Amino acid sequence: MNFLKKNWSNILFILVILLLLIPQTRKPIQVTLNRLIAFSPSEIAEEKREVLEDYSWRLQDLDGEMHYFNEVEEEVVLVNFWATWCPPCIAEMPSFQKLYNDYGDKVRFYFVSSEEKERLLPFLEKKGYELPVYQPLSATPEKMRSNSLPTTYLISKTGKLVVDKKGAANWNDSKFRKLLDELLAE
Repeated sequence: MNFLKKNWSNILFILVILLLLIPQTRKPIQVTLNRLIAFSPSEIAEEKREVLEDYSWRLQDLDGEMHYFNEVEEEVVLVNFWATWCPPCIAEMPSFQKLYNDYGDKVRFYFVSSEEKERLLPFLEKKGYELPVYQPLSATPEKMRSNSLPTTYLISKTGKLVVDKKGAANWNDSKFRKLLDELLAE
């Protein structure tokens, strides 16, 4: 008993390490930790915002229908690059679903994944997500290229990149909702 009292923190540390080594427990732990540290995304300062000039991007939805990104010029657009295997991506999905439920008819949402439809559909169905998911058919516009997942961009009606967030965030935060409302009112 004395051994446990002296070494409880070491035992706990070893247990956590072991749980992280097991694939079935690692992912849920990573998702939970990412949710705990996900805060509202930061807005790019007005004077540092770049303008997205290239809207030539072809995408396909999961029903096989082709979409052209230039259809959303002069609209508020949120583009999220994600994958089903990415713990930070999974961590932020519930906040995206809540945001989409309230803003889906005002803001254009693009959840872009390079994964196969056969992998995406079961994931979305299992989690109960009803998000508009697309697969890229052409190169992403240069100002929205990133090697990180998740990466999310918020684009104003004038084409300015208002948010450029790499990593998980709480997208359903009141601060972010206020920003969306301001952009929609422009």
